[in-house]
Amino acid sequence: MDLRDKARQARQVARQLALATAIQRDAGLEAIALALEARREQILAANQQDLESARDLVASGELAQPLVKRLDLGGSKFAAMVEMVRSVRNQADPLGRTQAATELAQDLRLFRVSVPIGVIGVIFESRPDALVQIAALCLKAGDAVLLKGGREAARTNLVLYEVIAEATAQAGLPQGWIWLLETREEVKALLALDEYLDLIIPRGSNEFVRYIMEHTHIPVTGHADGICHVYVDRAADLDKALRISVDAKTQYVAVCNAAETLLVHCEIAPAFMARVVPALKEKKVELRGDARAAALVPGAFARATEEDWRTEYLDYILAVRLVDSLEEAVEHINHYGSHHTDTIVTEDGRAAAQFLRAVDSASVIHNASTRFADGFRYGLGAEVGISTGRLHSRGPVGLEGLTSYKYILEGDGHTVDDFEGAIKRSYTHHPLDLNWRPAE
Repeated sequence: MDLRDKARQARQVARQLALATAIQRDAGLEAIALALEARREQILAANQQDLESARDLVASGELAQPLVKRLDLGGSKFAAMVEMVRSVRNQADPLGRTQAATELAQDLRLFRVSVPIGVIGVIFESRPDALVQIAALCLKAGDAVLLKGGREAARTNLVLYEVIAEATAQAGLPQGWIWLLETREEVKALLALDEYLDLIIPRGSNEFVRYIMEHTHIPVTGHADGICHVYVDRAADLDKALRISVDAKTQYVAVCNAAETLLVHCEIAPAFMARVVPALKEKKVELRGDARAAALVPGAFARATEEDWRTEYLDYILAVRLVDSLEEAVEHINHYGSHHTDTIVTEDGRAAAQFLRAVDSASVIHNASTRFADGFRYGLGAEVGISTGRLHSRGPVGLEGLTSYKYILEGDGHTVDDFEGAIKRSYTHHPLDLNWRPAE
């Protein structure tokens, strides 16, 4: 079956899936979790083959070392992947929710009700657990999905796809709601299928995401960069600032919500830099600082360039700059940042409030690590990605971001002429505390 046929079938199946009950969709998710557990050894064997190939790609310079860690499903990561599926299953049904209800006139009632988006294309990189996250969220939201992972995870992705497709078919859900694309050529072809796809979510490099955005008429949501900042304010608690700064940079460097720049108020900088530099060096972080940062800890920094403030390293590298005010920190973030996630460490409530209002990012945080900006940690069950746009969805895109809505109007023989003709009935436009339910 070629790509166009897969997309056409996904469109047909999406309409069937939209009619599936929450119980049916949740049963499909539990079937996925059980199948993953049952075929754990097969999945990990395929993953081990991918890891061995990835190490060869690192040796040849074709793949960055931090991406290998993202590829590995070993250790606790496999169990976390299964837990995530059940977490999505346990979320409230995102479909059929009445978002607003209005009485337009007597016996004429308008409801805005959540519905699936339809067919979604998701293109992601080396994390094979992302395939499971995306599939679980799309199924819960009633969306069909076409998936394309990176070549470095090809074997793992294929087994995961087969497990999911077989498990949901056995659970009674329509076949063809999920498809796996396997070649780069299919990605280019996918961008032209605007008659079948409703949304594309790319997860990859800046250049790749921009390529997707520029070569399709299909709506795209996502982010090109994850240039996240930690700002240590003049009124910061040094212990908190140290823990947050180290966690935001080193807890997992190869992800989009890891900090890439540390901004420090000049008044607190001497005391803070004396503590944070050794802590980061102990974690093998390379520091690139401005002249004032470098002067505080001689020999600890390489000189930062203009490009460092604009770079998503996804590695053990951190740019450091001293600022003279909160306003200067906010200006730096809004100018160089990617509108993803930024945090302030301070005990000054007014400074925190100003930062939270002024920083133009999808997630803005006070006294906590940027690493919290994640669909699972936000209680969304999981996420298909992070959106830094302002339309439809922003921040971690979970179930709500995979739904749309429709207006449902229920009347009793009403006509517009009743209101604009000779009789001229009046609109009431009263809000209603009602949930829409289909007539039995």
